[in-house]
Amino acid sequence: MKRALFYPTVLITVLLFTGTSSAYDERSMKPAVLDISEDDQIRLAESAAPPHISKDATILILDTDLTYKKARTGSNGFTCYLDLDKIDIPVPACMDAAAVQWWNDFVGQKPKPTNKVPGIAYMAQGALRWEKDGKIFISWDVPGTKRRREPPHWLIFWPFDHMSTKLPTYPGSFGTSIMYSGTPWSHLMIYQDPMLIGK
Repeated sequence: MKRALFYPTVLITVLLFTGTSSAYDERSMKPAVLDISEDDQIRLAESAAPPHISKDATILILDTDLTYKKARTGSNGFTCYLDLDKIDIPVPACMDAAAVQWWNDFVGQKPKPTNKVPGIAYMAQGALRWEKDGKIFISWDVPGTKRRREPPHWLIFWPFDHMSTKLPTYPGSFGTSIMYSGTPWSHLMIYQDPMLIGK
């Protein structure tokens, strides 16, 4: 079951597994973040982006009831938080306002994103994806999909077309690909460590 959690400026999703996925049985798992102190949650959220971004970002952390609360109000338009899209593994992400809007639209099941400018998101600790037969799926519950770990990367939330750009639709040695190609939610995935910014 997908439950959307509302925060005044951020809508973030938590997947509460009531069934069995093809690769894992999450029914017996609990969010690992519940065993993390608030200070460690803040540090983990900050680890999604380079310090010159995360130190001035709004920080959201999770309470014991899996609702988000603001641990710090930022000043640079970015929001860092722990994404529980795969509930047993908290994944830190840091997004600007346009990326937050894209994500809100995605979680809110709107027909397409409504952000008017490209959104930027950083995931310096990597993330997770679900795939089958060399294809990446939006939904984790497609039969036969398996969970894969992704390396550190950053994203551009803007519609990219495979045919016009000739960019690949699966991450490979090139390091850049279009995720969710052919859907309104296509965006650019760039396998490049955000921590290299400014170095």
